[in-house]
Amino acid sequence: MARKSRHPETIVLHAGWRADPTTGAVAPPIYQTTSFQFQSTEHASNLFALKELGNIYTRLGNPTTAILEERIAALEGGAAAVALASGQAASAFSIQNLARAGDNVVSSTDLYGGTWNLFANTLKDLGIEVRFADPADPESFRRATDDRTRAYYAETLPNPKLAVFPIAEVAAIGRPLGIP
Repeated sequence: MARKSRHPETIVLHAGWRADPTTGAVAPPIYQTTSFQFQSTEHASNLFALKELGNIYTRLGNPTTAILEERIAALEGGAAAVALASGQAASAFSIQNLARAGDNVVSSTDLYGGTWNLFANTLKDLGIEVRFADPADPESFRRATDDRTRAYYAETLPNPKLAVFPIAEVAAIGRPLGIP
């Protein structure tokens, strides 16, 4: 349930969940389960066919995660949000939704080691080339870009350097090229 408030403090507390109708508790419950009961085989079939919304299995979503996603969407003014289990999952998910085998991504050289490994090895094995550009020279992103570039990637405060990424400068390069 989206909230009309423009105050982030209110949205963080109330978007996606107001109160339990039985107890009146305002803190969202934590559903510690992996699976959910289906009302019937038809209900299960409809859920798996995405004809009906509902919970199937916790890895796909659960009521606790849904509240978080609704709050993030409300805070950001989005239609929806997706919560993932880790930063690495989020990075992989984002790139794999934008690029396919034969495409490339231009990434900052200032990255957490796990992200570097994901980009230099795992995505390479999937046929996605990651070209590394020095954020101290934002124009290096333009030089690494071609017609198969699907995204620019950076960590705003990369570990361990903590050097602030020049978001505005690199975004200004990518925007006219249609690169997120």
